[in-house]
Amino acid sequence: MSEPFARTDAPLCVVVLTYVAPLDAIDAQMKEHVAWLAKGYAEGVFLASGRQIPRTGGVILIRGEKAAVEAVVATDPFVSGGLATPEITAFTASMVLPGIAELLA
Repeated sequence: MSEPFARTDAPLCVVVLTYVAPLDAIDAQMKEHVAWLAKGYAEGVFLASGRQIPRTGGVILIRGEKAAVEAVVATDPFVSGGLATPEITAFTASMVLPGIAELLA
């Protein structure tokens, strides 16, 4: 029987975006933000994303070292437009489900 987890040293960051503008301003830039997200997924850098509950911002799981992730997040239209502030927490995924480990290789 295999282990229920895999070991990895993959660098990851959790990005928490907090809206600092009204939701109508956020919604007005949503198309650009979603295009930015799509680019990150197409490049294989973004692993998961979604809205906070309640809708006060969003969360993105991004692979990479903190400095590289900071540079990418700075290009988010919400961030560059002053609509949201990011908090970036770097961590090393030392244990993950086997299927996720394959994504981080």
